[in-house]
Amino acid sequence: MAGPRWRLHYWMILSVLGLAWLAGSVTPAAAWEPTKPVEFNVPAGTGGGADIMARFLSPLIQKNKLTSQPFIVVNRSGGAGAEGFLHVKEKKGDQHMIIITLSNLFTTPLATGVPFNWRELTPVARLALDYFVLWVNAESPYKTAKEYLDAVKKEPSKFKMAGTGSKQEDQIITVQMEQGFPGVKFSYVPFKGGGDVCVALVGKHVDSTVNNPAECVSHWRAGKVRPLAVIDHQRIPLPEWDKIPTLKEATGVDISYLMLRGIFAPPGISKEAQAGYIDLFKKATETEDFQRYLRENALKPAFLAGLEYVKWLEEAEVLHKDLMKKGGMIK
Repeated sequence: MAGPRWRLHYWMILSVLGLAWLAGSVTPAAAWEPTKPVEFNVPAGTGGGADIMARFLSPLIQKNKLTSQPFIVVNRSGGAGAEGFLHVKEKKGDQHMIIITLSNLFTTPLATGVPFNWRELTPVARLALDYFVLWVNAESPYKTAKEYLDAVKKEPSKFKMAGTGSKQEDQIITVQMEQGFPGVKFSYVPFKGGGDVCVALVGKHVDSTVNNPAECVSHWRAGKVRPLAVIDHQRIPLPEWDKIPTLKEATGVDISYLMLRGIFAPPGISKEAQAGYIDLFKKATETEDFQRYLRENALKPAFLAGLEYVKWLEEAEVLHKDLMKKGGMIK
């Protein structure tokens, strides 16, 4: 007959086995993900850098099965992007809506006085930074940035510089160039989107642009436009692109400007949803498809999320306010 000690051991074994079974049967809580289609807003027109990236990311997310729900791209370019920002701002708590941002996240409210600030949205992640390049038509007689700027200086306001919108990134860079090169003065011509800007250059309706690489790369490969200088402290570290000198190398004047490609969600979404989007876009940026996209469009890899992303946004806001104040662009 079993003694008390044997019975004690028997019940201890059963208890351990029971706890092990219970632990094995508990499924960890699944990470948040969308339960219906996500509205993917672009605060700019079609054909521009942000639009191109959004329309690339949407099928990439589906291809890599990062979520079962589709991301539907919607362009809201009115008011220099204010339409898009205000639309998302007003959708408080809507966890099935995001917006991809340019640096008009900062410039639009400063220039227009529209009641919006990036702090009113939920920061998700910085996906990349976008370069700017000074372009002229391939049939232009100007082979270097110095040759072109010297010609502009001789005939102030004659040369047309095309850009996306007014008092946005392209015009800020144009003003920086005018301030950096005394005597240089452009006639700035705003267009709705970056795609239209480069088409205007190809058609010789304007003399130059400071487009993002993605907005002019296809026309460059087709031999329709010519890059003169990169508007940054360093060359773009990619084959072919690395042959384009920086503005400082070409002229001796150091001007730099990089543009945000980031993701925000409406205010008031849950921490779980915010974390879910951060995880989704981190995985998206780590795919080979996205890495190839960065290389092909000459984008700077720069994923950032959490408090580091917020700190970067705060610093970028101060920088844009300073640049726009110097250019007389703040309303």
